[in-house]
Amino acid sequence: MTGSLLFRRFSQHWPIYLLAVPGVVYFLVFHYAPMWGLILSFQNYSPFKGFWDSDWVGFDNYAKFFSNDNFFLLLKNTLLLSFYNMFVFFPLTIILAIMLSELRLKLFVRFTQTVVYMPHFLSWVVIYGMTISFFGATGVFNHALEGWFGDTIYFMTSNDWFRPLVTFQAVWKDAGWGTIIFLAALAGINPELYEAAKVDGASRFQNIWHVTLPALKSTIVILLLLRLGNSLDANFQQVFLMYNNLNHDASSVFDLYVYQVGIQKLNYSFAITVGVFKSLASLILVLFANYAAKWLGEEGIF
Repeated sequence: MTGSLLFRRFSQHWPIYLLAVPGVVYFLVFHYAPMWGLILSFQNYSPFKGFWDSDWVGFDNYAKFFSNDNFFLLLKNTLLLSFYNMFVFFPLTIILAIMLSELRLKLFVRFTQTVVYMPHFLSWVVIYGMTISFFGATGVFNHALEGWFGDTIYFMTSNDWFRPLVTFQAVWKDAGWGTIIFLAALAGINPELYEAAKVDGASRFQNIWHVTLPALKSTIVILLLLRLGNSLDANFQQVFLMYNNLNHDASSVFDLYVYQVGIQKLNYSFAITVGVFKSLASLILVLFANYAAKWLGEEGIF
């Protein structure tokens, strides 16, 4: 494409390019410019020496990280939380969106949507307080268990109960909000498809299985690929609030480890090393999943 043609196109559509400027500036300033700080993972960084005078250690931080006794525990816990998020939370948002779309009374639909959206706007601190009220040692459930069976369950300090509680919190707080994109996709389905299925004698469940889900397939694939990019990211604020020394074996994840090493112990270089590993692993997962989606005949994200 010649320079004159590029200039002509730009002169014709300059308002559109102008609208894109704030977004481009945002990504350059807050996403790309800070990436030069990744060099700290190859240093033994000291705030007193600065970026350029700190000792260069090459890949020593990476060697220490991969040989760390906690590495496999952190990887296991992070992947398990991601697994719960991928195969419990994500399908529930699809199911909830389909259920909302099947409601016929518009007033009830609006009321239900308001109810399921509202928890999204609550702080994780509030969610944690509610969890303590229900599942704490003197909470509602333990009070009922003690009255019925004479025994209690220490939900908040149990390794076995940590992941179910965190998943339950995520579902209750954000499942309703996660339905928005799916509801938008459902609104774009051609009503004639349902009419044709009805003429063929399809039941409501058959409509969902043979019309709704195939129409949502591309949206599901794209959102799943995007979610894979965050598969090594736990919700730090949620995990930080739920963490304690007694559930350490289940709640230790990469994000919490970065906070403990980088902020509490001031080992910035090692914390950045963990972040680089997470980013590269997530990139590899997205590239592989995107290739697999295209190989299966679906549209990828690029």
